[in-house]
Amino acid sequence: IFEHPAGGYKKIFETVEELSEPVPATVTGRIPSFLKGSLLRLGPGLFEVGDEPFYHLFDGQALMHKFDFKNGQVTYFRKYIKTDAYVRAITEKRVVITEFGTFAYPDPCKNIFSRFFTYFKGVEVTDNCLVNVYPIGEDYYAVTETNYITKVNTDTLETLKKVDLCNYVNINGVTAHPHIERDGTVFNIGNCMGKGASLAYNIVRIPPTQKDKSDPIEKSKVVVQFPSAERFKPSYVHSFGMSENYFVFIETPVKINLLKFLSAWSIRGSNYMDCFESNELLGVINHQSVESGGQGEYIDHKFRGAPINLFHHINTYEDQGFIVADVCTWKGFEFVYNYLWLANLRTNWEEVKKAAMMAPQPEVRRYVIPLDIHREEQGKNLICLPYTTATATMRSDGTIWLEPEVLFSGPRQAFEFPQINYQKHGGKNYSYAYALGLNHFIPDRIIKLNVKTKETWVWQEPDSYPSEPLFVQTPDAVDEDDGVLLTIVISPGAQKSGYMLIINAKDMSEIARAEVECPMPVTFHGMYKP
Repeated sequence: IFEHPAGGYKKIFETVEELSEPVPATVTGRIPSFLKGSLLRLGPGLFEVGDEPFYHLFDGQALMHKFDFKNGQVTYFRKYIKTDAYVRAITEKRVVITEFGTFAYPDPCKNIFSRFFTYFKGVEVTDNCLVNVYPIGEDYYAVTETNYITKVNTDTLETLKKVDLCNYVNINGVTAHPHIERDGTVFNIGNCMGKGASLAYNIVRIPPTQKDKSDPIEKSKVVVQFPSAERFKPSYVHSFGMSENYFVFIETPVKINLLKFLSAWSIRGSNYMDCFESNELLGVINHQSVESGGQGEYIDHKFRGAPINLFHHINTYEDQGFIVADVCTWKGFEFVYNYLWLANLRTNWEEVKKAAMMAPQPEVRRYVIPLDIHREEQGKNLICLPYTTATATMRSDGTIWLEPEVLFSGPRQAFEFPQINYQKHGGKNYSYAYALGLNHFIPDRIIKLNVKTKETWVWQEPDSYPSEPLFVQTPDAVDEDDGVLLTIVISPGAQKSGYMLIINAKDMSEIARAEVECPMPVTFHGMYKP
């Protein structure tokens, strides 16, 4: 396990400028000929406006990165997304719209009356789409977790338009982790106002490209609704699972206190982070629904488990009457985002390690959910899949207690930002997952995990900070891991401080790298566009 006493990782949280035109990269090794498209990535790029800092990892303004592959050559390009949050900040030289962990103070130039009326109108929700990019129909959208998504031109990286999903479907916001089927149908989840003025979660379906060229978003529909365990406190939801016939939604004890969100916001100067709380009595509740004929049906069995934070589902599949859900968890109910303030991430290595000692511990887990349940089997393990030690036990109150199988665990070593061969194995039985290794929250390696044998392989280099690895399948691939991983690595000490790395997904060896001379900040998620 690497140590980082030099603190080079601080560089990945520094402001950079956008580029006016693509720059050529220096290629070492050989770029596989089947790579012909673009690697698109999103993350924060502007960490302060004037002398006002952004405080949280999820506050910096959205910067879109692109590596283009053409005839064995590679170019790099990046542009800020011209969101309302960005444009107004740049124009007024201050933080204008409240971000995840940064409060935007009212305009000092306005008098007390006009300030009061601005408050009265309510909150301006941020459109800072720094988390991911994905296709809807023929279009591409940069996204965060609010109701706003931003249409972008993936060739020029121009910002096209801001779309408010509230205009089309009952949702307060959707995740940055949709599931996309082969025909282009998009499924996503978000919280909403349910029946009887209590909160719920809706799964939304956006159809693929329309024959009449109309916008698929206009035809968005809710397919199923999950109730919220607490009426006014929905859980924070970052992603969900989808197998061939089922959606799996895990409700965690990290709650959004909606009343706090609506009242405190305007008066006290609070931000999104202030509205999270943990319900220490609540473990996790596993919800599932079956989708048949386009309309979902909620299955009302109460599956429960010990408290966890959960951001990323790895994969979900059905096998012999069971649903297998593999997830990246953090043990306990304290919110992991409490450890992602930029001030924490920019401290010296010993301090970074000390903070991570206090945080929930990461673990890759496999939960198995039985589909066929009989009340009389109280106290007995309902799982009879030969290859897993995960259990499900009916308790006297009718709830079913889930104990997971641990697939990967290392002290303060997280297997996060997971990816699989989604094209072939999304929602199906599979063997391999790939991830970014976080060492005390600092990204310093790429890991491959065999979920069946628990064997791992690693790519890492000293003072190098990679990003989420995206899997691209070799054309005519036979094996599940026949392909490459694409990741952006930042190596602050090197002459060329950033590069796109291509790794052989079979043995985790380097195939090629494309280096550029401009510094790059951290990126979260992205996609390979063929």
